[in-house]
Amino acid sequence: MESAAARPRPVLTAGSALPADADRAALVARVHNPEWDGPCVAAVRGEQVVDLTAIAPTVSDLMERDDAAAVVREADGGHVWRLDELLDAPAGRRDVPHLLAPIDLQVIKAAGVTFVRSLLERVIEERTGGDPAQAARVRARVGQMVSGTLDGIRPGSPEADKVKELLVSEGLWSQYLEVGIGPDPEVFTKAPVLSAVGTGADIGVLGVSVWNNPEPEAVLVVDSRGRVRGATLGNDVNLRDIEGRSALLLSRAKDNNASCAIGPFVRLLDEDFDLDTVRGIDIDLRIDGTDGYVLRGSSSMREISRDVLDLVAATHGPHHQYPDGFVLFTGTLFAPTEDRQAPGAGFTHEYGDIVRISSPRLGALVNTVVPSEQAEPWTFGVRALMRNLAQRGVL
Repeated sequence: MESAAARPRPVLTAGSALPADADRAALVARVHNPEWDGPCVAAVRGEQVVDLTAIAPTVSDLMERDDAAAVVREADGGHVWRLDELLDAPAGRRDVPHLLAPIDLQVIKAAGVTFVRSLLERVIEERTGGDPAQAARVRARVGQMVSGTLDGIRPGSPEADKVKELLVSEGLWSQYLEVGIGPDPEVFTKAPVLSAVGTGADIGVLGVSVWNNPEPEAVLVVDSRGRVRGATLGNDVNLRDIEGRSALLLSRAKDNNASCAIGPFVRLLDEDFDLDTVRGIDIDLRIDGTDGYVLRGSSSMREISRDVLDLVAATHGPHHQYPDGFVLFTGTLFAPTEDRQAPGAGFTHEYGDIVRISSPRLGALVNTVVPSEQAEPWTFGVRALMRNLAQRGVL
């Protein structure tokens, strides 16, 4: 990667951040308020953002309410900010109001290997041992052997078992194929509670990584009873070289400072935006490098191999409860293979890349890539939040 000296700030506006049908959407935000030196739960109403902290001190509390959408649309609030001003503010500056990730006490979970195309790329990472120079050769071989055998396969089905037998006989079975077409999905903890960054913030990759990419995903917001209450966008930053060396390095590859971005807002489910809407969402990705490099990609929830409620059930139930709720990254179809730095090396980030993940129904999440070691340190944890809310008299 190049030097991290230059960190261009993305240009963010209300028009680009909001969903196309924002006038019909119940949108939840979190705002850093310098008056309290802490976060506020807020409703996005047009180009105004209204403080609801006195009604729901945390987003987790708001998600537990059956009338959450009505509260977001209609409840009297406190301070009002202009959305454009929040988006224009430098992220991380505690002396100015700015948007945060729109979740707080929810556990940040992620489902992996939920799309066939990205499944094959995980197999390629494993076969290369995380060496990008070997990717093209291995991709050709794996594609020749596996192409077509996974199309339309329902994970855990008898047909999936037959494909497994075929791949084992060809010496191509993988732990990634196990979770991709086997009965149990991969669900892991992506990041600690309160560690996610929001739109406009820097997003981090480890300085030692030489093969990595963004993962644009739909993120479900689920309450303590396992009910999906809303959705948002996320970037499950992926370090392919590190995870490729060993799946046991998943935490090293996935959980680093600023390595999880969520936002810009949580859109609550309602009569205009239901689970079937989420199942049909298309997510676009654009990466702009400091040198004029541009990469475009997309991911469609219509091509996911497991239903979103199956992923929720694998996360929450009699086997595991989440008293403060959780959010669930649902995986991505996007797996960039275009060469960027050298022939056959595939795609990897360079510092200063501006990553824009967008969907007409969810808005746009925009972040700038920096080394995790140089991203804004994460200092505001659960203890700080509880003390802050108690001092404000809202607990």
